[in-house]
Amino acid sequence: SNHTGYAHWKGQVLNSDELHELYEGLKLNKVNRYDYVLTGYTRDTSFLAMVVDIVQELKQQNSNLVYVCDPVMGDKWNGEGSMYVPKDLLPVYRDKVVPVADIITPNQFEAELLTGRKIHTEKEALEVMDMLHAMGPETVVITSSDLQAPLGNNYLIALGSHRKTKADGTKMTQRIRVESPKVDAVFVGTGDLFAAMLLAWTHKHPNNLKVACEKTVSAMQHVLQRTIKSAKAQAGEGNKPNSAQLELRMVQSKKDIENPEIIVKATVL
Repeated sequence: SNHTGYAHWKGQVLNSDELHELYEGLKLNKVNRYDYVLTGYTRDTSFLAMVVDIVQELKQQNSNLVYVCDPVMGDKWNGEGSMYVPKDLLPVYRDKVVPVADIITPNQFEAELLTGRKIHTEKEALEVMDMLHAMGPETVVITSSDLQAPLGNNYLIALGSHRKTKADGTKMTQRIRVESPKVDAVFVGTGDLFAAMLLAWTHKHPNNLKVACEKTVSAMQHVLQRTIKSAKAQAGEGNKPNSAQLELRMVQSKKDIENPEIIVKATVL
């Protein structure tokens, strides 16, 4: 019915006891074998700590389980970063959650928070991604950044890094850059959609982060373009679309999500 981008929001927040109770139900009915776990926006440290316990237990059930963590903490507006969750979530993400995650999708600000390092250049971004790998995850995608895009100011840069250990024990890292056209609007839910689609496409292309990111970002573009076009039509000439009009057109984009035409290419670094 709503989200925190609206003037008013209603509803309940699931707490850690309630999460635990739901998980106990899964165990009792023996439906606790999962291939993937995906987490996103959370405001509560005990909830987050409970997620870690559950993920660790699920990994004992299925050692191939992949945990995709979107460490939602904040963002940058006009170059200034600020957190929109309580500050005490940072150490929990950094010290407990990220170490058990397999894939993480921070934005630039969140990557900076997790490593304690500021990013000014692409080189620094790659170093930060290496620090994040060292914390645990073998796939790191910085979903958006304020880095200068080679294609120009109207493009947004995302960076990906996949580190895999070969049979002989040597580590190999594939790094990519994706530049996508900026869409002039404030959307809510883009990070959630990005993480969900990246999960799906890395499942389909487990050893090809380049293709997984191209499909994810392309689908993202299709959804955002359809959304902005539709929102502007609803708002009418010269009016700024409101929150309701800017809701992501995901149902209408079903075909693009399932089989996106690749309109954004990734560059291997």
